[in-house]
Amino acid sequence: MRLVVAVTGATGAVYAVRLLEALKAAGVEVHLILSRWGEEILRLETGIDGNAVGALASFAYQENDLGAAVASGSFQHQGMVVIPCSMKTLAGIAHGYAANLISRAADVTLKEGRRLILVPRETPLNAIHLENMLTLARLGVVIMPPVPAFYYRPATIDELVQHLVGRILDHLGLEHNLLSRWGDNSEVKGDGD
Repeated sequence: MRLVVAVTGATGAVYAVRLLEALKAAGVEVHLILSRWGEEILRLETGIDGNAVGALASFAYQENDLGAAVASGSFQHQGMVVIPCSMKTLAGIAHGYAANLISRAADVTLKEGRRLILVPRETPLNAIHLENMLTLARLGVVIMPPVPAFYYRPATIDELVQHLVGRILDHLGLEHNLLSRWGDNSEVKGDGD
């Protein structure tokens, strides 16, 4: 499998690191696009620099490299994940404004009918954010905010992060054991109301 993963400057860099680790462990060919602010946030939130994150991918590109392979529809891949996805990037994708390699690669992913997953990280959301997400959802984009699940009683932040990464892998059709599934824990009870 070949995937494109983009990291923007929104908070939540740990999600990107865990996803890249999981994809590497699964033997997926990853083409990473790291924005300048994405690299800054990685360093600030995790202490990991861009080179270390780039080493988790098969190929790495700068956000201004519009000549990169991933900018072309002829580049074959099975999907793209933008994690975390800033509202600026989400707006650019929603309106076809390909100002950098991240938004161009997402635009190409959409026009070629491939899977696109966005992990938007912002709160609270205003009407513009919601309208942009709705526009993309209507195009088949998977909008997956990092909303934690508590039914499996997570004890650490890492368990919360792994749960989201597991859900992303589910949507990409990749086997994994990163999360507890509903019904796996006999302690989980309730009628859903």
